[in-house]
Amino acid sequence: MIRVLGMMSGTSLDGVDAAMIETDGERIAAFGDSGFRAFSDNEAAVLHAALGSWHDAPCVPEAARLVEDSHADLARRFPQAQIVGFHGQTLAHDPRGRGTHQAGSGADLARAIDRPVVWDFRSEDVRQGGEGAPLVPFFHWACAEWAVGQGYLPSAPVAFLNLGGVGNISWVDPRRAAPEDDGACIAFDTGPANAPLNDLMRRRLHRTRDEGGALAASGRSDAVIIADFLSHPYFARPAPKSLDRDQFADLIRAVEALDVADAAATLVAAVSGSVAAGMRWLPGGCSQVLVCGGGRHNAAMMDALRRDLGIPVLPIETIGLDGDMLEAQAFGWMAVRVMRGLPISGPMTTGVPAPVCGGRISHPR
Repeated sequence: MIRVLGMMSGTSLDGVDAAMIETDGERIAAFGDSGFRAFSDNEAAVLHAALGSWHDAPCVPEAARLVEDSHADLARRFPQAQIVGFHGQTLAHDPRGRGTHQAGSGADLARAIDRPVVWDFRSEDVRQGGEGAPLVPFFHWACAEWAVGQGYLPSAPVAFLNLGGVGNISWVDPRRAAPEDDGACIAFDTGPANAPLNDLMRRRLHRTRDEGGALAASGRSDAVIIADFLSHPYFARPAPKSLDRDQFADLIRAVEALDVADAAATLVAAVSGSVAAGMRWLPGGCSQVLVCGGGRHNAAMMDALRRDLGIPVLPIETIGLDGDMLEAQAFGWMAVRVMRGLPISGPMTTGVPAPVCGGRISHPR
């Protein structure tokens, strides 16, 4: 077993998560300490300005340095880590066009922290014809297997819903021997999650988020806007499929005409409606949805999901996991898989033709 630090900076642009996990890249032996390094307002502004940019854009070097420096600062707090899994900051994602772009060099980070770094997890999947996202489903399978072993879950299929900047769902069957096996995982991006709501709060109220969903709960969603949003061709595409953070620009423009509470309520309804629309692509037999990511702290969002899905929707802490750190833990687990040459994505998670071991390994020099 390897003690590895996973690090994740998501599209919500609030900061960097870091979490220790002990694993052989197949099973989870133990979870460890975790930490968070928030982005300042100025740092968040630098990253926002770089969103949608590719490698050759003039704003990218500053954003990349910020990503590397912030991750190095946090990684130094975990001297027990033997290796580090570094996701980088997604600035643009267009798997059927220009590819995928996560700012930050794992080679530079390895030199800064004097430890091996596994990084660039998405590019090989895209190169081989996959969507490059979502990448966490194989780890969700490992979490389900761990939870069954701990007595938190029955040995049966379950869905994990990650509500970060973008939403993604994983249906996993822990009865299968490995996550790349046929029938073990099905996953896809559901639609927008926290990113449009957080952006609205910054634009209108100079806040980072709708704390607890209080503002959304006080407003009324616009049924016409939601119906138009759900008519987007993306929702008719079969899984697997993935999204860019800002793919639904029409939704953002539409809510600008609403007062801020109604706009927040409409964006929450869009999240819930898109998840409900995606449920048709999952196999039957899913008795509950376990929610991780920042969206589970939004009571209005959780209430809307319970209404729209009609099955139990529970925070992932119900099965003994940390919903704030799950993605960071995932990239630690995947880092060990990359070191061992094991696949981190497959046909039913990203649409890649065959299971892929992506990622690059950089050693300090």
